[in-house]
Amino acid sequence: MELKTEVQVLKSILAVNLNINIWSARTKLNPEDFAHSELPPEKLVSLGSKKICDPEEIRIFGTLKARAVNLLDKCGMRFLGGWAVPENNADKITKELEVIAKEFNIAKENFLKRYDKAVQSWITSNPGWEKVIANSVVRADYVAKRIGFCWQVFKVASPTGRKKNVLETGLQNEVEKMGYTLFGEIAKAAGEAWNKSYLGKTKVTRKALSPLKNTQQKLSDLSFIEPRVSPVASLIKIALDKIPAR
Repeated sequence: MELKTEVQVLKSILAVNLNINIWSARTKLNPEDFAHSELPPEKLVSLGSKKICDPEEIRIFGTLKARAVNLLDKCGMRFLGGWAVPENNADKITKELEVIAKEFNIAKENFLKRYDKAVQSWITSNPGWEKVIANSVVRADYVAKRIGFCWQVFKVASPTGRKKNVLETGLQNEVEKMGYTLFGEIAKAAGEAWNKSYLGKTKVTRKALSPLKNTQQKLSDLSFIEPRVSPVASLIKIALDKIPAR
């Protein structure tokens, strides 16, 4: 990718970094935990750790994190450890992130309110292992600091100054790979859509076309990254336009 094109790409994108922390509800197993003659049940321990709260109590946080990741995968592409999104779509994307963040924070507040009861219920549901769990229970304020949802949006630019050519090499390499990354993501999404919605079927509902529409929109929005993207996006649109209403 020529430097001029690199500059144009960086001017057209914003980088999004997602920071979502979810408390694992686990602590490390200690030797004294094995004072029993029998091993703890599988629902209580795994891979050298023990669960001090029912995993179902915190499942909502993983679900909301997946929604945020899916949103950014749908509207942008992986870049510099986060995502690159078209600058003209940034407001829409951040508004959707705000909705998810609000749900996340409400879920956090509700969980912390019932935290003590949830832990006690977990202890009660594992008879014979009450002490093993109780010895590792942490306070609600400790848990609160380990559950969080935030993100950062920033502009990426090439460095300036005497060592510009040396400093910008890494960034230039990342920008040059963006076309391959985009096609790779599209290929992966297409394969998943095929296996999930189309394989072995002779007819589908219009809802099953959503992955194709999402693919077409993503390619169209990110077409400035790679010239070969536009023809692919146009081909998909032509095919979608020819599909009957039923």
